[in-house]
Amino acid sequence: MTLNADAVPAAASAGYRAVFAVREFRAVFAAHVLSLQGTVVSQIALSVLVFRLTASPLLSALTFALGFVPYAVSGTLLAGVADRFPPRRVLVLCDLLCAACAAGMVLPGTPIAVLLALRGVMALVGPVFTGTRAASLADILPGDAFVLGRSLIRIVAQGAQVVGFGLGGVLLVFLTPRAALLLTSAAFLGSALLLRLGTRRRPARGAGERDGGGGGTGRLLADRRVRSLLLLGWVPSFFAVVPEALAAPYAESVGAGTTGLGLFMAAMPVGMVLGELLAGGYLSPAARGRIAGPLVACTLLPYAVFLLRPSLPWSLAAMFVAGLTGACTLGVDQWFVEAVPQGLRGRAMTVQSAGVMSVQGAGMAAAGAAAEFVPVHLVNGWACVIGTLCVLAVLRTVWGGPQHRE
Repeated sequence: MTLNADAVPAAASAGYRAVFAVREFRAVFAAHVLSLQGTVVSQIALSVLVFRLTASPLLSALTFALGFVPYAVSGTLLAGVADRFPPRRVLVLCDLLCAACAAGMVLPGTPIAVLLALRGVMALVGPVFTGTRAASLADILPGDAFVLGRSLIRIVAQGAQVVGFGLGGVLLVFLTPRAALLLTSAAFLGSALLLRLGTRRRPARGAGERDGGGGGTGRLLADRRVRSLLLLGWVPSFFAVVPEALAAPYAESVGAGTTGLGLFMAAMPVGMVLGELLAGGYLSPAARGRIAGPLVACTLLPYAVFLLRPSLPWSLAAMFVAGLTGACTLGVDQWFVEAVPQGLRGRAMTVQSAGVMSVQGAGMAAAGAAAEFVPVHLVNGWACVIGTLCVLAVLRTVWGGPQHRE
């Protein structure tokens, strides 16, 4: 593997500041901020545009749903793209395609069906882009620096949940939805330019794997350790979204009001950001590996408080503590990148991220269905009980399997 002249030494435990010292990472990080803001603004602006054109809440909501639905399809059918072509080319083309889709939404007279189709195409591109970028970070930031770099990418994404949608709403006070979508197109173009000029060209990492026989995704799933680590990311995610999915009815049931609802939705992302910053900034790679398993096991335990139908302050504390356990992802990330062959790394990252998005959507749907028959606070509480048992079962396979690839 070819490294940058300014890359962080693999053996060193690089802090966040040292990660930002790598020129290529700065370009990737800036591109991520731009494309993330473009995605957030497009979600808000397109939903408002569709509602103004149709006066249909269903179609407006569908624009948000289209951001989740294609992940399972794209993660399955397009995962190999991340390894089959040079990563910089894949990233730039994904950004350009998103920019073109956003520009198509700006055109007056674009039919509703076309607007939704363009939104769907942007969502299809998402898993490929995310997986390719994650795999590329392992080339740009070797060793522990990769874990910290990926942590920073997640932190920005969590921050977007807290701040991004609010800023997008303010933006639409001053701009029409189509003008906001034009800014989205410009953001994706800016991201493409940063990646094209700020990162090195590297060959397709899977070039030597294509002739080896067997489907790449099948090979990943056939590996017991890789399969266990994928489940370790997917299973907690399925149950973790339950309180967020039921936030509105829960806030109403405890008389929290809209302010309380906003605080409830923000508590977990704030905890996740703080947990990752503390783990990445103050713990060694070995220490993060040691706490990863216990933290995963405890991820859903704070939800037990919901069995007692707590007041808002206790609910906020439970969500915040659950977010803090997200520090486990730094250790799990390192396990995962060590377990996956380099030639399948892009495919693995794509499958991983697509799986997380898919199971989160499924978890939200399951939570809503359960709440039709069971009080909301009990649905949240039983997510702790059932989810923790499932997580412990997965952890048993992780700890019981081989720890390192030969």
